Order: sequence, then structure tokens, then C-alpha cells
Amino acid sequence: MAALKSYLRGLHRRTSSALSGRRESKADKPEHSNGAEPSTSKPNGAEPTSPTAVASPTAVPSLPAASSPPPPSVLTAAAVHTSPPTPFMSFPSRRSTVHSTHGIVTSTQPLASQAGLKILAQGGNAADAAVAVAAALNVTEPSSTGIGGDMFCLFYRASDRTVHALNGSGRAGGGTSLEQVRRELGLREGEVGAIPMTSVHAVTVPGAAAGWVDVVERFGVGKVSLSEVLAPAVEMAEEGFAVHELAARFWKDSEAEIKAASSNYAEILKSDPAAPDGCRAPRAGEVMKNPAMAATFRALGERGRKGFYEGAVAEAIVKVVADLGGHLTLDDLRKHGETGSEGVEAITLNFKGQGVNAEHGGVDVWEHPPNGQGIVALMALGLLEELERTGKVRKWKPEEHNSAEHLHAVIEVLRIAFADASWWVTDPNVVKVPTKELLSREYLAERAKLFDPHKASDILDHGSPAHNHCDTVYFAVTDRWGNGISFINSNYGGFGTAIIPAGCGFTLQNRGANFSLSADHPNVYAPGKRPYHTIIPALITNPKDKSLHSVYGVMGGFMQPQGHVQVLLNMLAFGHSPQAALDAPRFCVGAGMPNDGKVFSRMVNLEEGISEEVVEQLREMGHEVQVVKGHARGLFGRGQVIRVHHDDGQIVYSAGSDPRGDGAAHPA
Repeated sequence: MAALKSYLRGLHRRTSSALSGRRESKADKPEHSNGAEPSTSKPNGAEPTSPTAVASPTAVPSLPAASSPPPPSVLTAAAVHTSPPTPFMSFPSRRSTVHSTHGIVTSTQPLASQAGLKILAQGGNAADAAVAVAAALNVTEPSSTGIGGDMFCLFYRASDRTVHALNGSGRAGGGTSLEQVRRELGLREGEVGAIPMTSVHAVTVPGAAAGWVDVVERFGVGKVSLSEVLAPAVEMAEEGFAVHELAARFWKDSEAEIKAASSNYAEILKSDPAAPDGCRAPRAGEVMKNPAMAATFRALGERGRKGFYEGAVAEAIVKVVADLGGHLTLDDLRKHGETGSEGVEAITLNFKGQGVNAEHGGVDVWEHPPNGQGIVALMALGLLEELERTGKVRKWKPEEHNSAEHLHAVIEVLRIAFADASWWVTDPNVVKVPTKELLSREYLAERAKLFDPHKASDILDHGSPAHNHCDTVYFAVTDRWGNGISFINSNYGGFGTAIIPAGCGFTLQNRGANFSLSADHPNVYAPGKRPYHTIIPALITNPKDKSLHSVYGVMGGFMQPQGHVQVLLNMLAFGHSPQAALDAPRFCVGAGMPNDGKVFSRMVNLEEGISEEVVEQLREMGHEVQVVKGHARGLFGRGQVIRVHHDDGQIVYSAGSDPRGDGAAHPA
């Protein structure tokens, strides 16, 4: 690792360290005093003749919807729906791809998707609808997400074909220190330790509330208010909704943890005089209400960020944290409310591997930058392309999908990428993250030398964090104007800490468990700092004309970049439809914590449906393989995909929704 640091320092000092094949986006122009953004479109609403895809590092004013769709992209219906000529798995698609010319909402929960559709029908755009979905998911699937957690998003604006990234993650309390946290956790000098997932010290300032407000204000069309956007979720929370299968199971699995976390547990459990403590987790098909959450959403809708980060909600958060020995203050919350979410530059890699879109320059894959782990997916794709270039990996045939050769290569490039990310990904506002250097072709070529086509790699310096939780929600929305948003919201692990601020109806996240407690680690705990973040949305654009290609993502802790790479290759290298790309069996690389001295694990979890022959071949190559079946397949995350093509002068959206969840893709 010392050599790696030295290499990166050298790269940083060079003035010629610009990327080959990778472009960092430019800043948007400053906001005008009247709140309107100068138009880059022609007077008649046509697109600019030479658009450049960019991401916004600064505040963006409310965005008008495009008055007409962009000109036809390089994709056609045939490109989206090419299927392999031979069976590619013993795990066939159970659903059809969903199509629409007016937009699509695809999420893990049908009721949440319907909330988004309502906002589209009221004249809102994809960004407005996304916040409606996020709030409704908090009501219907609180075991995975909520206003007490964090959010990231990537927004594609069709009017000028630009990509914008928003970091809605919160920070550690400003009045604590590493030494104080270690002492209160009872760690001895020299003991590395970690913040437990259920510890009050894992609570960071919730960033989602500010993120929801900022998405509507910066990217929304301006035709629906925040209160109107949150109205479907408020209605469900007050009047009740029928609980779905997986949500019921997750709720039941966490019931004891919820009751142990704080005295306010009854707020998110179903009243039942016959149950211990008079309440229990709701069962599938039962009606669940949460009037306290409805009140929290109303406060946010009426007062904006102040409705959450000041006043009754903020006071309840500070009180419950203090009562349990934590250290968040009203000042911590007020500062986040005033600052809001951070507009950051999305990171991108031009991928041409496996002949993907070769005649049009490959595809541009966009990810959220650190403190998110999207760089893992980009590094893995860059490594795969480098291995192809040097002849260590060949172009696979459609029938070789999930073969030992295919899986071995993708497993290994992800291990290499995680080894770097686990060390370097942290809050870039506190510690410099060498993003450009890590994605440079020169550096990726050097790291690709670790790959052996015949056996699992030697133990790496650092591994990715071990918490492979799948307790996050990812969803995608497109609209009739051609906008698209890739949105992810999370408590981190399950209900987070499961700590409930009195009268608020939501749980507080445990994202702080991702901090390192080693003083020499870049991701070390520090006051006012953001931890390594697992949640990452993704977008794909066409490099030829900057048009939108796909909005996609896979939730699930450290499965997320692994899912991004696998689903992308399924669609673009193996020709799967959006639905088939999600249905296909996946793998998940096991890992050791980067802050506890353990080496990188060779454990690979394979989903049922991958042939026994392939399982044995991977074992012979040195992989420690475990086949995962049944409900435990939640380990592999839940993804959503919306692909874009043009036909007969119209935008056509084609979507799939992961069968591992309760959700579906819903056309507008």
C-alpha cells in the first residue's frame, strides 16, 4: 500500500494526469437572481446543437421541463431487446419488460411507485415523482429506508442533456472526537474495534430530509409543491396501507431490535393486545398506519428543511440520542438544514469493453463520487477493459454468460477495485480522495497486473467493508419530457439503529458504523465528517450525442457496485432485456473490514441458478464458493432498470424490476 500511495502522489504532482477515456463534469453556471437558469435551448424548444454532458457541483435552480424530446439516440428497439440465441441460465425471467412513451416509475414497492405516478399525472417531472416515491417507501418499507437516513441521486436533464449529482448524506456530530467515541465504546489502547450497527454512536445527522427538499427545488418542474409531492405518503401513513410480503418479513426479523433500541418502539409497530408489549411487526396483508410519520412529512412539506432540522422533530432527535449516550446537538441539525445537500460532480468512465456500443464510441457510465462507492463500479469496468486490451480476457459469447471464465474475471476486477476503495473512499471535504488518479488508464493498467486468468488473486492489501446488508431502496423514474433520475435512499442496515425520536414515526440510520476507528485510516471517525457511503445511483449516456441510455441501480450495501457491473454487462455485453438482466443470478464478493486488520476474503456468494459445474470450476480456481438459496438471496440486492430508445419519433422507455423484491415497473 505504501507503493500505491507513492504512485498516486506522483500521479497527482504531474500536470499531465488527465484521464484518457474519462471525463469529469464541469460546474454549472451560477444561479441567476430571479431563480431562472439561462436557457441553452433554441427558442422553439429544440435541443442545443453541441451539448456537453456535465454534472453540477453547485446549487441548480428549478428546471423547466423540456418542451420536446431530444432527437433520436443511437439506440433502437432492437438494441434494447436483443436476446441471447441460446438459454443463458436455469433461472428464466418471470416477468415481461414494461414499455411506455410517457415515463416509467420502477421501485421495490408497488404502492410507492403509484405515488410517483400520481405526481407525474399532476404535472410533476421525474425529480418531483422520485421524492414522492422516496417518502412512500419510508411508509411502506421502513426496514430499508427513511427520512432518518441518507440519499444520493443522479439527475439527467433532457433539455440540455446534462447529468447532475446530489449528495444528501449527513455528518457525525460536531462535538465528539475519535478518542471520546473509542472510550465510550470501551476500546482499549491498541484495539482497533468498530462502531456497532446498533450503537447510538452510529447515528449521523439524517441527510435524506434536506435531500428531498433540494431535489424538488433544484430539479423539479415547479408545478407541484413539496406538500403535494409528499401527500401520497402522508395519506398512506394516516389512512393505512396493506403490508407486502417481503416488507412483513423484514419487519418481523427486526422486531426484537426495534423494541430494544428505544422506548418509542410502538410508533412503528402494529397494536395488538395479545402481543408482548402490546404491539408487534405487521404481517403480510394487514393494514399498517403511522400517524407520527405523517406529521413529520407534513412539517417538512410546510416548512421545508426547517420543518425537520429545527423545531419539534430536531428536538426529538437530539433528546433520544442524548438519552442513549450519543452526542448529536441542535446545532448539528441546524447547520445541516441551512447548508442543505451538496451538489457534486458526477464521475464517469467511457466503457468500450466487450464490444459494447462499439460503432458509437461505447457508453458513458456515470456514478456518484466519494464519499460514495460508485468509483468501485467504474474501476472494475476500467480494469475489465484493460484486461481485454492486453488479451487476458476475451470477448464473451452470449451463451458464456455466468460461465466460470466470465464470473472469475468480474469477481477479480471487483476485488481489486474494492481493495483501493476501502482505503481511499471517504469524505473528500476532509481528506483528499485521488478520484482522477484511481480512474486513470495508467493506474488501472498497473492494477490489472494483479489479475491471473487461471486462479483467484493473492490476498490484497485492503478489502471492502464486510457489512453486505441489503437494507436500502433504489428506484428510477423517467418522464414524458425525457428527464431521468437515479435515486437511492437508505437507513444503512435494516431499520438503521432502530432508534425512534418520540412522536416522529421514523428510525435513525446507523451509517456511522462505517467509520474506521484507526487514527491512520482516511475514513477515520472525526467530528463533522461524512463516512464511507455504500449507496450509489447510476446512469448511462450515449457518448455520440449525450442522450440518455439507461437509468439503473442495484441496492444492497456493498453489493451495489457489484450489481451495477453485473447488470450492465448482462444488458450490454450479453444482450439481455432490462428485465432479464435483473432476473439473472448474481454473485457477491465477500470481504473483510478495512479497519480491523483482516485480509481480503476469497469468499464468493453465488446465487442459486448458476450451474453446479461452474461452482466447481470456480472452486478449482481457488475461490471459496458458497451457494445462496431462498430468502437469503436478498444478499444480492434489488435492482431497477429503465432503458431508453426512440421509435417513430417518440421516446420509448423499457423497464425491468428485480424479482427479489415486492415491486414492479409501472408505466405512466
